Amino acid sequence: MKKKLFLAYSSTFLFLLISVWLGLSIGSVDIPFSALWDKEANPSAYSILWNIRMPRVVLAGLVGASLAIAGAAFQGLLRNPLADPYTIGVSSGASVGAISTIFFGVSIPMLGSYTLAMFGILGAFITLIFVLSFARLVDKTLKMETLILTGVIFSAFLSSCISLLTALSHEELKAVVNWLLGSVAMRGWSYVYVLIPFLIIGTLILWFNRRELNVMMYGDERATSLGVNVVRRKYAVLIGGSVLTGAAVSVSGTIGFVGLVVPHITRLVWGTDHRHLLPLSFLKGATLLIICDLVSRTVVAPQELPIGVITAFIGAPVFAYIFFKQRRKK
Repeated sequence: MKKKLFLAYSSTFLFLLISVWLGLSIGSVDIPFSALWDKEANPSAYSILWNIRMPRVVLAGLVGASLAIAGAAFQGLLRNPLADPYTIGVSSGASVGAISTIFFGVSIPMLGSYTLAMFGILGAFITLIFVLSFARLVDKTLKMETLILTGVIFSAFLSSCISLLTALSHEELKAVVNWLLGSVAMRGWSYVYVLIPFLIIGTLILWFNRRELNVMMYGDERATSLGVNVVRRKYAVLIGGSVLTGAAVSVSGTIGFVGLVVPHITRLVWGTDHRHLLPLSFLKGATLLIICDLVSRTVVAPQELPIGVITAFIGAPVFAYIFFKQRRKK
């Protein structure tokens, strides 16, 4: 078991380091890795590396990590391998908040460039409150089916709001569409600083509930008999996962399939123990999105593809395979 875990963590760290190295080195201008610490040798390369590529790679990694660990938690909580961070509608709430900011041209002087991200996070929290309140009214025990159906209801309503704002957009249409397709281009360090506090809070909440997630995978009754306060733990996991999802969506736009594919494959390869599933998913999610971002800006250079397009190309076939496999078991 120890050898397996060592292999899991060492290989995951290795792939992450390789993805970071590729993300920093490859682009419209190839930059040697030594430019990280040798400013005098090539000042322009040093500037590009620290002001453009480094924040982009870091943001891609943090967004991918946030979505992947949230997906791992939701799949365990809902006992559904097809669940992902967007299941309960929080991402749609973040999207409505961010798109409303673009559509109405909202800019708060105190927030400055943080306005878009903060309104996205606010939209995510408001959606979470409504989802949990409605689900609680329907079923006080917050059963899996109730949460999923409530999420579907709110996602459908919020998606219609997004479509309405998109249809009414004129000058803002390009910005809205680009945001919906997902991207980490030209975000800068300010967006990294916005995401980090929410990443830490959400990750810690999920980490402190890792053992309870293991127990709740076997059903609410079994967990209750073992002394777990199921409702309280469900609230904690939902809040933690929603904090991560809302913050990630608010700074990068809608990037699908990362929270579905990464934790599912990690579970298949390394097991279902959330003590290791959560950190491994975190690292693998960062690796995947850094690679996807690299592909998005190089595959049709000098143009860039939205990163959401790349993740969809990867995620859709994997989703189809998972769905087919689940149906064949029945």
